[in-house]
Amino acid sequence: MSSMQLSDKAFDIVNKIFVLIVTALIIYPLIFVVSASISDPAAVNTGKMWLWPVDITFEGFKRVFENSAIWTGYRNTIIFTLVGTFIHLTVLLPCAYVLSRKRIRGKKFILWLILFTMLFNGGLIPTYLVVQTLGMLDSIWAIVIPNVIGAWSILVAKSFFEQSVPEQLVEAAKIDGASDFFIFGKIALPLSLPIIAVMALFHAVGLWNQYFNALIYLSDEKLYPLQLILRQILVLNEVNAEGIGENAGMTESFIEQAKTASLVKYAVIIVSTLPLLIAYPFVQRFFVQGVLIGSVKE
Repeated sequence: MSSMQLSDKAFDIVNKIFVLIVTALIIYPLIFVVSASISDPAAVNTGKMWLWPVDITFEGFKRVFENSAIWTGYRNTIIFTLVGTFIHLTVLLPCAYVLSRKRIRGKKFILWLILFTMLFNGGLIPTYLVVQTLGMLDSIWAIVIPNVIGAWSILVAKSFFEQSVPEQLVEAAKIDGASDFFIFGKIALPLSLPIIAVMALFHAVGLWNQYFNALIYLSDEKLYPLQLILRQILVLNEVNAEGIGENAGMTESFIEQAKTASLVKYAVIIVSTLPLLIAYPFVQRFFVQGVLIGSVKE
């Protein structure tokens, strides 16, 4: 018995050490980026700043927010994220709920078609042609409609509905005279807040970080999302820094501009990720429960 207790204690100690190491590996890059965004670039480049800020300066953030396109990008990204997430949930939840019911005819065939999309897709060019044919180029719909729902989301939500809304509960409600729409809206959805929060978070993060679809489908800069504008700022600063470095007659003002370009690089990371870091704590309590329940099938 004592040997078993000793082995259990040893396992707990090793497990805690492992968790601490993993936590440090995750937290350190976050702290480093925040510190680097407000530190003297010379201290960052020479390794003087390795954790906490050194010679604090907010010039990088000042340069980023002086660009009026940043605010336009924030507005567009917020609109894309809210509208896209709403459409995603509007399509996903009814679809997953229907597929979770045993009495649906052709259920296996429909699930097979959904699984097929996980293995094969049309590719970029056919997708672009579809978006173009539907007249969605240079519009919000080119961002929110393609990939509005995926097979993985449907399967996870379906498994959640199967466990959280059993057939016995549905039959009891029907005996009392409830319709399918009433059961879905008044019974299924209130019981499914964890999976709703998880699916909304996953899709919202994808829309917030997306820039490739905007790069392909949008040519009007007034519709550019935040990520695409930040990418332009980052690329422009890198090009300027390279041009400065190749100039043999570099002046002090050029050196300062090169330092600012380094600050902007880290400030851009903070600007693009901070809203998600602020929003995550509000759905974190649903996150683990929704993922675990939705990914296990009885």
